[in-house]
Amino acid sequence: MIRRFDEFPCKDKRYVTRHGVYAIIKKERKLLITFQGDPHNEHQLPGGGVDVGESHLQTLHREALEETGWIISPKRRLGAFQRFTYMPEYNLWARKVCHIYFCKAVMSKTKPLHDDHSPLWINPQSALNMLYNSGDKHFVALAINLGYFKDIK
Repeated sequence: MIRRFDEFPCKDKRYVTRHGVYAIIKKERKLLITFQGDPHNEHQLPGGGVDVGESHLQTLHREALEETGWIISPKRRLGAFQRFTYMPEYNLWARKVCHIYFCKAVMSKTKPLHDDHSPLWINPQSALNMLYNSGDKHFVALAINLGYFKDIK
């Protein structure tokens, strides 16, 4: 069974399952998150929905580049969680299955390709107060506890 975070599903809503892949991106002792503007206006881990025919790793690379402008190197899948939410940009009630990967930043290639995303390098501990959803917070805390933000080469 996959762990659920945040809201319980509403009994009167029909949810569509949507898989997404999200990155905990490290550079030295910093974590890269994004602030997504309208309609969300929230801090979140970079990532998003898996397109038809796309693997999780292809999605991870595409979404990181689109939302942050960074090329990344995935190191380890940390796990997955689910959340039930309304996605206004799709007019959709979704059961989001969120797959989380720990990654290292390789190089900044471009500005974010989505105008509504602003990348932000922060202390990972600070992210625990800034990230919007509890699943993202859980996996950042896990990465901190596993020592992933220590300066071990």
